Amino acid sequence: MRAARARGALVVVAASAALALLPAAPASAHNYVVATTPAEGSTVTEQPGDVSLTTNDALLDFGESTVLQVVGPDGRHYETACAAVDGATAQVGAELGPAGAYTVVWQVVSTDGHPISGEFGFDWQPAAGQPVGAGADTPPCGDSSGDDGAAPIEPPDESAPTPSVVPLGDVLWIGGGALALLAAALVTWLLIRRRSGD
Repeated sequence: MRAARARGALVVVAASAALALLPAAPASAHNYVVATTPAEGSTVTEQPGDVSLTTNDALLDFGESTVLQVVGPDGRHYETACAAVDGATAQVGAELGPAGAYTVVWQVVSTDGHPISGEFGFDWQPAAGQPVGAGADTPPCGDSSGDDGAAPIEPPDESAPTPSVVPLGDVLWIGGGALALLAAALVTWLLIRRRSGD
């Protein structure tokens, strides 16, 4: 009877330890956009100075991996510098040109190490006296491949296998949980042996 109870206790302890490991499993999800400046679909009447997007989590910055291209109704580029990352926000200086619809084509690196890309648009209707930019045929920092051409940014191939990036903290949690499970099983086994010998 005592041995049966001890075995039941072992099962309970092992199950509890296994459940404790579940929160330690690494969560891998791409960042997503929570805000843009100018806002998607808005009408702008004054030079914004900067064009930006903000995601739900910090972005990674690897040289030319962050790209924001501000393309006017004439197909010219109106970003005036290279894109920069500040926490969860990617931004680029811009001086808009002729009135009309503008498209911001962007690419950033998500906190899980995967590149994400997309675009958003707004309408530019400059108020009287607003300066306008001349624009350029090519982006000032090239495209995401580092070339000087004005080729559009291609979205990443989601079907292609990509290596998983597991944060060090998750590895430590998993390792610690596994050790706790092993220790609990060892203690329970010792108790079973001791009671069986009584």
